Amino acid sequence: MAIDIGGTKIAGALVHPDGTMTATTRRPTPRGVDAEGVMAAVAEVVADLSGSPLWSSAVRCGIGSAGPVDTSRGTVSPVNIGAWRDFPVQERIAAELAARGAELPTVLAGDGVAMTAAEHWLGAARGYANALCMVVSTGVGGGLILNNQLHPGPTGNAGHIGHISVAFDGEPCVCGGRGCVESIASGTAIARWAREQGWTPSAGSGPGGSGGPDGADGPGTARDATAAGVAAAAAQGDPIALAAFDRAGRALAAAIAASATLVETDIAVIGGGVAAAGDTLFGPIRTHLAQYATLSFVQELQVVPATLGTHAGLIGAAAAATMLLLPSASSEPSSAPAPTA
Repeated sequence: MAIDIGGTKIAGALVHPDGTMTATTRRPTPRGVDAEGVMAAVAEVVADLSGSPLWSSAVRCGIGSAGPVDTSRGTVSPVNIGAWRDFPVQERIAAELAARGAELPTVLAGDGVAMTAAEHWLGAARGYANALCMVVSTGVGGGLILNNQLHPGPTGNAGHIGHISVAFDGEPCVCGGRGCVESIASGTAIARWAREQGWTPSAGSGPGGSGGPDGADGPGTARDATAAGVAAAAAQGDPIALAAFDRAGRALAAAIAASATLVETDIAVIGGGVAAAGDTLFGPIRTHLAQYATLSFVQELQVVPATLGTHAGLIGAAAAATMLLLPSASSEPSSAPAPTA
């Protein structure tokens, strides 16, 4: 069984050993309610799942959540769910399951760690014993696979690459540090820096900077004020937009190289909304990586896009439950029909 908790939706599914999902369900994440109001939506998702004829076949439950998380305590304080601060989500979900006859072992994982488990199981990191997986979106998070095992660390935050400092004299980060990857390469940071340099979503700053095809407006065009708009402008040759993604790519390359040097990862997998920019992001990362990953044991490091997209949350929660509750289990699940989580 898998439950995925984010700022816009709360989703659930029964996940089979081959990664297929049944009984999928979701609720919008409530706004303007207290902690119990958010938990009520989680309980509705559990109730939906309990109606499946396969409910009694579930053997474990993985819970993926936006962070910060503290898996040592089973608590979450998601930046995008203000009502939850140090909320004991793991204990509360376990109680909901037990109330419906499913006294299952549970695992809590942050969304970056869950995405890592998903990509190692069924995605771009499959077959790699050592991998760094990243989510580059409004923030930058990540997780680590070391020796074919998920490595969340004592509190579930290992691999949080977004808060590695890559600019010693850089601007302050929301975490309290300075020059963090997230403060340069997140979608929020890319759009902010581009605007500070004179890029405007209505006009751009150079040839092709006047909007999307045929002057189109809206998300994903050069008239969109978010990182997606900056990406669209970059694709049309806007120099400031290109510089914004080059700057972000350099920060990501430095952090990826540093991580690989530290723990000898073979591959870096990047997902999240900013990764949808494709070569606009991956081109600069790969170019700059050659300047940072210079030692012999990291020169073959690959950087590739994630492949599971919106399914990564639920698949990752299930994969994390299997990997962390059964740490000796093979990374190649069986094809038996009963749900693993």
